[in-house]
Amino acid sequence: MKTVDNYNFAGKKALVRVDFNVPLDKEYNITDDTRIRAAVPTIKKILADGGAVILMSHLGRPKTGPEEKYSLKHLVNRLSAEFGTTVKFAPDCIGDEAVALAQGLQPGDILLLENLRFYKEEEKGDPAFAEKLASFGDVYVNDAFGTAHREHASTAVVARYFPKDKVTGYVMQAELDNARRVLENAERPYTAIMGGAKISDKILIIEKLLDRVDNLIIGGGMSYTFVKADGGQIGSSLVENDKLDLASRLIAMAKDKGVQIMIPVDSVIADAFSNEANVDTCLSHHIPENWMGLDIGPTAREQYADVIRNSKTILWNGPMGVFEMSNFSVGTEFVADAVMEATSRGAYSLIGGGDSAAAVNQMGYTDKVSYVSTGGGALLEYMEGKTLPGVAAIERDDY
Repeated sequence: MKTVDNYNFAGKKALVRVDFNVPLDKEYNITDDTRIRAAVPTIKKILADGGAVILMSHLGRPKTGPEEKYSLKHLVNRLSAEFGTTVKFAPDCIGDEAVALAQGLQPGDILLLENLRFYKEEEKGDPAFAEKLASFGDVYVNDAFGTAHREHASTAVVARYFPKDKVTGYVMQAELDNARRVLENAERPYTAIMGGAKISDKILIIEKLLDRVDNLIIGGGMSYTFVKADGGQIGSSLVENDKLDLASRLIAMAKDKGVQIMIPVDSVIADAFSNEANVDTCLSHHIPENWMGLDIGPTAREQYADVIRNSKTILWNGPMGVFEMSNFSVGTEFVADAVMEATSRGAYSLIGGGDSAAAVNQMGYTDKVSYVSTGGGALLEYMEGKTLPGVAAIERDDY
């Protein structure tokens, strides 16, 4: 697979798919620019070679065409400041103005196209839409790992129009390299930490991990499906009743494979889903009626941290509780501290995007773990063994 390091962009217009799906507040200020910062090295490499850059991305999930809150124009000032130049903006990603701006680009120029998802053709993978985008550039660069699992026009189909001139950016390459490290070259003990709300979102990855890891730590809302499957009383905690048999099967599979599967022995519970609710702690198997588990408890924290600190490879995907609420964020913070400590002792730690990445960023630990993925869903699908259309499109040399 070609990377930007294998390509000279001198005199070329590079059509770059980035993942600028960043959070904005009500005044359209960027509240977390991690994804923008991640793409900077790829863009700088193209500019340093003497190329021009055409950036394309989605933002949010617009339903019926253009919406102010999803406009990429809100990113222009941030990008202009980053690169010390006036970033041009095309208010329609395939309109006449976009065509004219792209044609007029000189080496060192940067053009940002409006949100691709303002057109339904983007998510449908429409070839005609992809061909219009392709007409803007001489070379295609995919640096959007977070959308690599989607067969969209800009992530997979557009590559057809660059049979010899398509490469991966630094973000995409780093994501793949780090994922392969935990898949193929994990040093033991290897611990996977799986959190989040639903077991159904993590079934395939858990099954794959049971063939690889020594320890599987379960937290978040999904843990109560395991607790109930194990015969526990979980009050009004989140549960997927249709997945109880599956949870039981995973527990049995772990035992058969010699994997230590850890379900929280105790929980921080509340009588409502609110930070202002009454809070208590109890054994996870004995949560009172009308109370719900919203975080792992103090004993579980210590048990989890002990295993994590003694691990050599760590994969973490999903929070331990409702970490957005301060009363239920302690478990996630505890795990983050343990991951950081293990990393400082020489362990390799991969934070698997999504909420766990947000937690690490929020705590200021981004530089204290080995790698923070920018693509939660894409990383999970890659680790499940699925083909990512955005990656396959770069690898293919038959179009």
